[in-house]
Amino acid sequence: MVISKLQDRKADKFKDWEIKSLLDLVNYTNGKAHEQCISDSGQYIVVNSKFISTEGQIRKYSNAQLCAAVRNDILMVMSDVPNGRAIAKCYWVEKDNAYTVNQRICILSPKKVDGKFLYYKLNRNKYFLSFDDGAKQTNLRKDEVLKCPLWIPKNLAEQKAISIALSDVDSLIDSLEELIEKKRNFKLATMQELLTGKTRLPGFADEWEEKKLGEILIIRHGKNQSKVEDENGLYPILASGGQIGKSSLPLYDKPSVLIGRKGTINRPRYIDIPFWTVDTLFYSEMKNGNIAKFFYYRFLLIDWMKYNEASGVPSLNAKTIESIEIICPKPTEQNAISSVLSDLDFEIEALQQQLSKTKNLKIGMLQELLTGKTRLVDI
Repeated sequence: MVISKLQDRKADKFKDWEIKSLLDLVNYTNGKAHEQCISDSGQYIVVNSKFISTEGQIRKYSNAQLCAAVRNDILMVMSDVPNGRAIAKCYWVEKDNAYTVNQRICILSPKKVDGKFLYYKLNRNKYFLSFDDGAKQTNLRKDEVLKCPLWIPKNLAEQKAISIALSDVDSLIDSLEELIEKKRNFKLATMQELLTGKTRLPGFADEWEEKKLGEILIIRHGKNQSKVEDENGLYPILASGGQIGKSSLPLYDKPSVLIGRKGTINRPRYIDIPFWTVDTLFYSEMKNGNIAKFFYYRFLLIDWMKYNEASGVPSLNAKTIESIEIICPKPTEQNAISSVLSDLDFEIEALQQQLSKTKNLKIGMLQELLTGKTRLVDI
């Protein structure tokens, strides 16, 4: 009945597209339990829901291939918690003799359809998501899966053109994510070298001095925001978890390093605009021309949980922070180092913006190409 109604609605618009049930397009196989075969030295990747939901980042291995997946197979999660993000998430197999499929994962082996195109059509398809009632665990059944109606081009060449276009944007996303990760690792290595004096920037040769943070800055408590809260205020009100409102007045108006007093104590922040903080978030006043941005980066290298003073909700003490000893350069070198690291941050941020735009582009392409609204072949 569902397929019939869809056919009536679309037949006039696209004579070279058609409605097919998944039953007509794939051979179906259920995965098998691998508990007895799991081994860190196993040669086969075990495809389970965790593997698929993390895009292959979290892996287990098996020394036996109990349920082989071959190139062009589509592997789909059949079971998940209410409102879970794994149900009906798919993985396209890119090579033979590498994967073995666990229980609660099905293998969909394409026939007379482009496998990568079908992967894009099936991945988190709304038809499958409709079985999730948000109250109990979703367990898709074979008959439910194979009844899935799919609106697809009759022409295999158009299917392939669509899959190539989407694969290209996926490759761009992967390359951007890889580049961002490399830049982050490079930044971390640069921080560890420059912020500890192991590597010096050209033009600087003065010895670094060992000091307590209290000689460099003053840790200040935030204040109750009730008297200054104003939804039209110009200044952010900050807590350990992030911004919680706006203020009509600033508590402090110079560049500052922020660190949680309670709750999130291990995520230093830097701010260079006037702001207000509440009592769960410390701010700092720099002494003697020291550079706040430098000490923000230096704070990132400190293991703050080591200074936790509570058995329950993590907590820091201002005097404890001020007693931490570090070595540091003069303000001129602090400024030069923070400029280098700020440039790296700018590069990473620009790449993240490009990644976000590319992911949005992919969403638009999925909506256009998989519905036939935009065509990649002559009509």
